Amino acid sequence: MATARFLKLTDVAETLNISSAQAYALVRSGELPAIKVGGRGQWRVETRQLESYIQRMYEKTEQLVADQSLDESADAEAD
Repeated sequence: MATARFLKLTDVAETLNISSAQAYALVRSGELPAIKVGGRGQWRVETRQLESYIQRMYEKTEQLVADQSLDESADAEAD
């Protein structure tokens, strides 16, 4: 069976193991690109956009960990 191109925010929330409100906040902030479709303007997130978001978060976390390691090394050298 083919993977759906677009996901509902509830599907995004389930994938990321977060609340629907948190998924909505990611979309509203622009951090997770999405589109509004239909007469009621329901949000949909393209699967590749979600995967791209996840990859960006891995990279951001990796950088955060590296920066913390550098800070701890500098603190140790100062002692």
